[in-house]
Amino acid sequence: REKYRTSWKYKHYFEFCDRKNKNITVKCKLCANSKELSTAVNSTSNLLKHLNRVHSTTKLVTKEDNVTHVTSGQVKRAVAAYVVEEMLPLSTVESQSFRDLLTMIPVTDSSVPLQDRKTFARYLDKCYADMEYELKKTFERLEYVSTTADIWTCNNKSFLGMTAHWINPVNFSREKAALACKRIKGRHKYDVIASEIEQVHSAFGLSFKITATVTDNGSNFLKAFRMYKPAEDTESDSEDELDDDEVTFTDVGQALSSESDGQFTLPPHLSCASHTLNLVSRNDVEKWLTTKSESKTIYRSVIGKCSGLWTKASRSRVASELVEDVIKGKLVVPTATRWNSFHDALSRISQIALTDLNTLCNQMGIKCITEKEYHFLKEYCAILKPLSTALDILQGEDHYYYGTILPTLEVLMSKTLALQSGLSAMTSGLPDAIVKYAMFFFCCCCSVLDSKDALLAAATLPRFKIRWIKDEERRNHVKSLLTVECQQKPSNSNDNDFFVFEDEDVCYSSETQVMEYLKSSGLELDILNKFPNIKVISLKYNTATPSSADFLASDLRNFF
Repeated sequence: REKYRTSWKYKHYFEFCDRKNKNITVKCKLCANSKELSTAVNSTSNLLKHLNRVHSTTKLVTKEDNVTHVTSGQVKRAVAAYVVEEMLPLSTVESQSFRDLLTMIPVTDSSVPLQDRKTFARYLDKCYADMEYELKKTFERLEYVSTTADIWTCNNKSFLGMTAHWINPVNFSREKAALACKRIKGRHKYDVIASEIEQVHSAFGLSFKITATVTDNGSNFLKAFRMYKPAEDTESDSEDELDDDEVTFTDVGQALSSESDGQFTLPPHLSCASHTLNLVSRNDVEKWLTTKSESKTIYRSVIGKCSGLWTKASRSRVASELVEDVIKGKLVVPTATRWNSFHDALSRISQIALTDLNTLCNQMGIKCITEKEYHFLKEYCAILKPLSTALDILQGEDHYYYGTILPTLEVLMSKTLALQSGLSAMTSGLPDAIVKYAMFFFCCCCSVLDSKDALLAAATLPRFKIRWIKDEERRNHVKSLLTVECQQKPSNSNDNDFFVFEDEDVCYSSETQVMEYLKSSGLELDILNKFPNIKVISLKYNTATPSSADFLASDLRNFF
C-alpha cells in the first residue's frame, strides 16, 4: 500500500480501497462510475493498462513524488543500527562508496551525518550509554525480572551472554533485553561464572528483583548456583539434613578464612527445559536403542543410510538436483545443536515412498533402505513426534512463560504412552523409556514436577489453570497452594486494607478469588485484571522463561 501511494507517478488518478494478501483494490477517479480495479502490491501494470485502454484520449499528467527529508540524527541512528546489527567494522563509515551512498539521502540540516571512525565510535558509546540508562529506568519500574546466562566459545575465545526477561504488567506482553556479551578469560570455573553473573546483575540494579536465572545443565553453572544460593535456601537445606536434637560444630578458623562467603549471593536457579529434553532425546533415547538387541543393528543401519543421503545432498549440486527430480522436493538436513531438527529430517525421509527412496539411494551409490528399516523409521518418528513438538513449544516465544513447562510435560508423557499399542518388537519399550527418562531428569535432577513455583506458575496462566492435572488430590494441593499464596499477596494497599482486623476475612476473600478464577472461562492473560492477587502471583512465577535465551544482536537494534 505504501509503495503504491508514494512511488508511482500516476497514483493521483486512483483511490486506495482495500488490501487482501498480496493484492490491493483501487478506484479510478477518471471513470464516471468509479470502477474498482485490482492490482498487485508490488506492480502497477494492471492500472497502467487500464489508463492506456480506457483513457487513451486523456492527457495524463505525471505527478512527481514529494521527497521526504530526514535529519542527520536519523541518518546516524540508522547507520549505527546497520553497523551493529551486521557486526561491521567501524571503518565502514570511512569507506568512500559508503559516503557516496549517504550523500544521496536528502537531509534537512547542513550538518555532516558521519565524519570519521573515532567520531562514530564516540557516538556509539553515547548510544550505548543512553540505552543502558533507559534500560535501568525500565528495571526501576518493574517488580519481577528473570535473567538467562550462557557461555560459548568462538575462535578460541570464550564469551558470557546474558539476557533479561519480564512481563509487562499493563498488557502482559513478553519483553526482553540483552544485558551483556563479555569476554571470559581462563577456565570457566564456577566461582568465575558466579562473579561475572553477580556483576552484571548489580550493574543494572537487579540483584533483589530477579525471580530466577535460567541456564543450561553445565556442571559449572550448576555448582555456581549451588555454592552461592540465597541464605534462606542454605539454611532450609541444612535444617532438613539435621535432626532436631543434633549438635554441630564449626571450625571458626575455617569459617573466617573463607574468601567467598559473604561476598555475593546468586538468585534462584532454573535449568533450561529445552536443554534437558534435548539430553533425553539425544543421549538417553539413542542409548536405549543401541543397547537393545531388537533395535541396535537396524537403528545404526538406517541412520547411517539417512546420513549418507544428507551428506551427498548438501555437498553436491548434482545430488541436490537429483533429489528434486526424484522426490519433487528437498531433504531437510539436521543441525548439530538441535535434536528436533534431526527428527524433522528423519520425518521428511519417512514421508517419501520406499520405491522413490531406493531409486534415490541407487543413483547416489548408497545401500537401499529395506522394508524393515523403513518400518522402523516410521515408528521411530511417530514415537518421538510428541517430544519434538514439546521442544518446539518450549523454544518458541509464543509460550515463553515458566508455567508452560508442567502442562507441556504432562501432555508429552500422556501422548507418548498412548503410542505403546501396535508397535513392533523393535520399538515396543521406547515410549515407556522416554517417560522414565523425562521423569528422572525433571523430578530428580531439576526438581520441576513437584516444584511449588512451577505449579503456581502453571495454575496462574489462564490457558492452563489446573485443567492439565488429572489426579484429584494433586488438584486440591494446587488449589491450597494458590489460596495460601493469595493470602500473602494482597492487592494494592489502600485504607480498606489498613483497617482489616479479621484474618477470616482475608482467608475467605482469597478462597473466593481462587474459586472464581478457576471457574472463569477466559483463556487470555488480560482476564487476570479481574483477580488482582492472582495477577501478582502470575507475574512473579511466570517471569522466568522455560528455556535459556540466545544472545541476539537484534535486541541491540531496538535501542537505536
